[in-house]
Amino acid sequence: MDKKEIKFEDKIKELEKIVVELENGEVDLDDAIDKYTKAMKLAKECSDKLTEVTDKVNKIMLENGQIEEFHVEE
Repeated sequence: MDKKEIKFEDKIKELEKIVVELENGEVDLDDAIDKYTKAMKLAKECSDKLTEVTDKVNKIMLENGQIEEFHVEE
């Protein structure tokens, strides 16, 4: 069975849930370590996805079909 990738938004919700549980302080040490490890994994996956999307958004296609970096002039 193929493992379906969890949507970005669902990862954020799970991360928020874990943070609340850890902040609550009613989690035993072993469970807290497992939750912290899972939270760090989710945070990295979300960060990687944001970087990937940012890179895609920051590229524009020119009329001749070439892709070029997009820069905002301030």
